[in-house]
Amino acid sequence: MWKVVLPLLAAVFSVGSVGLIGGPTDISASNEGAVNALNFAVIEHNRQSNGMFLTKPQEVIKVQRQMVAGFLYIITVKMAKTPCRKSAATELCAIHEDPAKAQAYQCTFKVWDKPWTGEIKLTEQTCT
Repeated sequence: MWKVVLPLLAAVFSVGSVGLIGGPTDISASNEGAVNALNFAVIEHNRQSNGMFLTKPQEVIKVQRQMVAGFLYIITVKMAKTPCRKSAATELCAIHEDPAKAQAYQCTFKVWDKPWTGEIKLTEQTCT
């Protein structure tokens, strides 16, 4: 019996492609919770930045989710500037087509979401 149980336990506790139990796991960028977390992070990022123009996600690079008394979304995204001023924000504002004006940069956002209570918070943002 141990010949069956030990390999099974080794597979369950391995750190392979599945990841550690309770650790972050890769999820699709189209996951509803991830989309909501990214939208929230972008709004907060724009609110906290000193720039005059809105920035928007240009490309989602990686999305992970971890269960921690809710969901912690770890989202790495390429951001870029739009021609829209923050004071005249609209959803129809597109990213500059000229890369020099878009000034793309990469951010990792950590968003903690507790959807059953409506609580959501940007806990960390790192941009380079």
